[in-house]
Amino acid sequence: MLTRVVVAPSGFKESLSAEAAAEAIAAGVRRVLPGAELDLVPLVDGGEGTAVALAAATGGRLVTVPATGPVGETVGAHFALLGSGDTAVVEMAAVAGLSLVPRDLRDPGATTTYGVGELIRSALDRGVRRILVGCGDSGTSDGGAGALQALGARLLDERGEELLAGGRELTRLHRVDPRGLDTRLADVELLVACNPYNVLCGERGVARVFGPQKGATPEQVEQLSAGLENWAFVLTRDVAVPDTNLRYGPGTGASGGLGAGLAALGARLLPRFDVLLDHLDLDARLARADLVVTAEGALDHQTPRGKVPAEVARRAKLYGRPVLALAGTLGEGAHEVPGVDACHGILPAPMELAEALLRAGELLTAATERALRMIVLGTRLPLVSDVQAEVSGTQRPSSVR
Repeated sequence: MLTRVVVAPSGFKESLSAEAAAEAIAAGVRRVLPGAELDLVPLVDGGEGTAVALAAATGGRLVTVPATGPVGETVGAHFALLGSGDTAVVEMAAVAGLSLVPRDLRDPGATTTYGVGELIRSALDRGVRRILVGCGDSGTSDGGAGALQALGARLLDERGEELLAGGRELTRLHRVDPRGLDTRLADVELLVACNPYNVLCGERGVARVFGPQKGATPEQVEQLSAGLENWAFVLTRDVAVPDTNLRYGPGTGASGGLGAGLAALGARLLPRFDVLLDHLDLDARLARADLVVTAEGALDHQTPRGKVPAEVARRAKLYGRPVLALAGTLGEGAHEVPGVDACHGILPAPMELAEALLRAGELLTAATERALRMIVLGTRLPLVSDVQAEVSGTQRPSSVR
């Protein structure tokens, strides 16, 4: 009997928040198991919704402030003050996320993380002792250059002139002058919750892996990669704390290289789930489940590289719990995610992306219902071993000739 179901999805980019995805899945579960106890655990990975989720989980609050958005226009951004009162959570997606970049302006060579630095400054104004920066869902690829400029660093070309915004400018970077950096940074613990698989440079560098998703052409990808290589070299020479590997260090490629920019200031780059999920008591909740349902926008070979369903499945298997994963699309490797016992796409038929995004909630609910009905049916079917036991000792009928 399935009496307790834990629903632990991530959000669906540009479509559903983690909270909305959890509610949609719960609606589907209730259609099949109306008496089941549901435990909704919308999960954040540092991207959209992180500040809201952690404020709610700790009894904290959101602070709303205007800041510079990814295309240079002022946006209404926010950060969280946790219930402890001494920790702020800066969600980079709230000020530099891909959802804030209009589709006709998606050029990661031009977008900026300047607003992230402004949010960090605003958090410093509140007198916090610790700042946690959540990385994910970014619309930028500037290596965190904009954030450092907002914090007081000067990025100069060969003529001593300040660089403009955007990752494409980094190929012209000649020197970083850190003397204007906010002195309060020395008095706070700066932590970055990020995907450790994302690195700044090389063949698996952030520009090559994620640049196309943000609108970069193949030519722009190479330009961005060259700029980030130069950024790592100059930043290491002029600013970075000793023994910091900005090119290949785990997490340096987080949010278009924001991880590298903050690491140069002494930030600690930490695996995001180790930092974020402890606030949600996830392990204890999984241990009590009969079934765990997780979800994300795409399930594929990238999922085991730090995505929510893989982490949920890994933790659920510590307690022997079965895991169902739902996804907007099932790509190569979807059926090979460790710990996921079954996966199911939410699209009942081919449809345009715009329609799928608009109808994501109802599609997720319907897909949950379909998958749960199959699971319930499976629990009612006799096992092969049971059937064999029933016919054991009986004489098989002779074949008809």
